[in-house]
Amino acid sequence: MEKIPQPLMDESTLSGVLDKNLKKLSTRLGVTLALRGDQLLIDGDPKRIAFAKHYFETLRELREKGHMLREEDLLIALDMLEEGTCPSVDDYAPAEPLNLSRKSVSPKSLNQQAYLQAIKTHDLVFGIGPAGTGKTYLAMAMALAFLQNKAVNRIILTRPAVEAGEKLGFLPGDLIQKINPYLRPLYDALFDLSQYEQANRLIERGVIEIAPLAFMRGRTLNSAFIILDEAQNTTREQMKMILTRAGFDSKLVITADITQIDLPQPRKSGVIHAMKILAALPEIAFVRFNDRDVVRHPLVQKIIKAYQKAEAREER
Repeated sequence: MEKIPQPLMDESTLSGVLDKNLKKLSTRLGVTLALRGDQLLIDGDPKRIAFAKHYFETLRELREKGHMLREEDLLIALDMLEEGTCPSVDDYAPAEPLNLSRKSVSPKSLNQQAYLQAIKTHDLVFGIGPAGTGKTYLAMAMALAFLQNKAVNRIILTRPAVEAGEKLGFLPGDLIQKINPYLRPLYDALFDLSQYEQANRLIERGVIEIAPLAFMRGRTLNSAFIILDEAQNTTREQMKMILTRAGFDSKLVITADITQIDLPQPRKSGVIHAMKILAALPEIAFVRFNDRDVVRHPLVQKIIKAYQKAEAREER
């Protein structure tokens, strides 16, 4: 067992509610952790103890340099340390949060941090990964931040209207009423991030447009932040169409979960085709999420892992 000084942070941040953070760190580090006053006790395999000490020393150095660490920064720093790609302690400094009208948004994993950075530096970004990893939510947050900072003049949110093999014709109502259920997740993210009245005003003025993918054909979208959600359900023709809509000073973020393709012929998914033929272009960023990035109920992580294992066995 080793004893080291508590790494200079608020005890509630390090331990979390009912020691939630400490338990997470114990699992990830492969050691047993316990706080005793101003001491942190580490027990386990000597190699894992040595790595854990290095990790907590890194956190201590960050705090000594004046960086405030949030709960999510603890796991991001651990991801970075495990990857071993950061030469100095300053590389572990937490990312600046996005301060929006209703709330502040910060990445909760290393891949989420890379995703936000990719959107800042690239005009076209693909966010690929399972449900619950924040692909759409963070893209929406960035879109609102760009609009707030006047980096774009409008936001275009779109999805293909294909879900679970169903067609629009089976739904009651006029075209708008038929389409709305497919666009609901985009509305949910928008209203969670911005004031309800403000978001509605922007929609009424056309500053924020939420429409099915078919409505994008023939348009050129200048100075716009475009999010194509659920892109795994696009055809190759639809994907080519949306990729060629972006005009000057525009951003295009494409999100997809390629494990949940609802097309009759999944291999013909537009996003899978685009990933293959565009992979070599340095101007395009591809960020891949995994079960570590899931920000929903902890059980969701385990469900995703179970499905991944089952699918891997079936492929073999």
